[in-house]
Amino acid sequence: MSAKIPKQSRANLTEIVLPNDTNNLNNLMGGRLLHWMDITAAITANRHAQRTCVTASVNNVSFEHPIPRGSIVTLEANISRAFSSSMEIFIDVWIEDTLSGVKTKCNEAIYTFVAVDAMGKPAKVPKVTPETKLEKTRYDGALRRRQLSLILAGKLKPDDATELKALFK
Repeated sequence: MSAKIPKQSRANLTEIVLPNDTNNLNNLMGGRLLHWMDITAAITANRHAQRTCVTASVNNVSFEHPIPRGSIVTLEANISRAFSSSMEIFIDVWIEDTLSGVKTKCNEAIYTFVAVDAMGKPAKVPKVTPETKLEKTRYDGALRRRQLSLILAGKLKPDDATELKALFK
């Protein structure tokens, strides 16, 4: 039995922090978490675009709380907004108390992926329709974050960043 992939794709990845994943303080190494985030975001992007997608940028990573050895870590990735060929993907990182089952958010990140065709050229991706309040907030913020990234890369003039300018009016 097969199911149609939803337009706003998601992916979850659950891992346990093993000794080989930790630093000298017995906490998860940041690089290992970034690796897990990249994998989770790639699966999300591929599901949404239904084609090969590549990491374009890691826009923000927040290491709010250390993740101790032995923790069960769940990464939840969602497309916050799709543009022409790129997608912004929000990743929330949770740790689970193995005794109580209570989940606590400890980190988050924002990645940008680009869908590519067989020649490696950017390819169109489906739009995203936000439904929940959180999805709508992230969707709205994605355009501002994109405009800021384009300005910093020299690909957009500040005067053309209408969403950013609106924040200051």
